[in-house]
Amino acid sequence: MKITIADVEHVARLARLELSDEEKQLFAGQMDTILGYVDKLKELNTDGIQPTSHAVPMENAFREDQTRPSIGTAKALANAPDPVLGFFRVPKVIE
Repeated sequence: MKITIADVEHVARLARLELSDEEKQLFAGQMDTILGYVDKLKELNTDGIQPTSHAVPMENAFREDQTRPSIGTAKALANAPDPVLGFFRVPKVIE
């Protein structure tokens, strides 16, 4: 599959990126190379190989929850630029 400039523009639009014409050319080549590697991997015979989510065996290291004293509201808000009624005030991010 050959990656076109239109493909790069589509991905850039999804990622909300503005690319120059030179960047579009560069990324088209890079994406084409990456997909070439993926096609190469498709040639491997994986019969009898168990699917895995990690390359090495993983084991969860859970521990028991322990209650401990916290630092308290006053100390937590001590360096906050604009605390309000015991909470952190942050800039509005959603219109």
